[in-house]
Amino acid sequence: MFKRLFSVAAALAALLLGAGSWAAGRCDVNVPTEHAELAQVSLAYQSIGRASDPALLLVMGLGGQLIHWPDEVVVALCQQGFRVIRYDNRDVGLSTWRQAPVEANLTFEVLRYKLGLPVSAPYSLTDMADDALGLMTALKVEQFHVLGASMGGMIAQHMAAMAPQRVESLTLIMTTSGAEGLPAPSAALVQLLSRRGAPNREVALEQQADLLAALGSPAVTDDRQVLLQQAAASYDRAFNPEGVKRQIMAILAEPSRVALLNQLRVPTLVVHGTADPLLPVMHGVHLAAHIQGSQLKLIPGLAHRFQEAFKEPLLAAVLPYLQAHREDTSHWAQVDPAVRNNLM
Repeated sequence: MFKRLFSVAAALAALLLGAGSWAAGRCDVNVPTEHAELAQVSLAYQSIGRASDPALLLVMGLGGQLIHWPDEVVVALCQQGFRVIRYDNRDVGLSTWRQAPVEANLTFEVLRYKLGLPVSAPYSLTDMADDALGLMTALKVEQFHVLGASMGGMIAQHMAAMAPQRVESLTLIMTTSGAEGLPAPSAALVQLLSRRGAPNREVALEQQADLLAALGSPAVTDDRQVLLQQAAASYDRAFNPEGVKRQIMAILAEPSRVALLNQLRVPTLVVHGTADPLLPVMHGVHLAAHIQGSQLKLIPGLAHRFQEAFKEPLLAAVLPYLQAHREDTSHWAQVDPAVRNNLM
């Protein structure tokens, strides 16, 4: 009798002790990078978590690769019960690099933008949103949650408008409505963003480290060597400055999304930092004001990077919201069908 009880207890103990390692294995960020072959592009992606869990798509910002989503953030999201999917947008990382038409010229288009003239781009943010939707279709995921950062937040807004019955919730971090009259970034930061050519790896890493430092919070002192290591990881995986220029043109060519946002009906969390030097805090406030029923979380000191000091505050803002909507499919994104076509 005692032997049998001991055997049962030992089995239960093994099961319970193994649960932690099982969860860790389920949320292993070192899964292989795979490719989804779409009509226009091939997208590199990783899927972390069980295929049966609710899906959460992470959409990265300008020039960012899937590796720029911090692993510990991805693990924390997965441990909330999500299947976390992160990918490289077109023109960065291991996804398709588009060839620009010979007439495409970033300097010329920036000048047109400053003069208030229409900007021409090789592709649009709606094209990039269509890429993301195509990825989820290829993965046979019908409904999903979307978390977008910076340009990724702009793309996420379009996704909800283009496929309102597929997007279950939006989390928009350090992004904007694109409306006219919002505070502009500093001229010095714009100059750093425009430095996309480099004669060699060493110069490229120094330039990227300079940009990362400028996008960081004044409340945090960055370790230059850490910034250079981050720049090296990005450079060595894929370096495509021409692709980033094309992404910039797509942003410049984008009209205000206020009309689109005013018609959107989707559970939305807007998270913005009070020290964002690229998209000052009023961008987040304005964005939330134009999405009916949205929540706004302002993080003191957060700038325009996932810095170590702000990972906890970011997760504290995002995780409860996502957990509350993880199983709730009763408020899928909606856009009035009568106006949807006019918004695109």
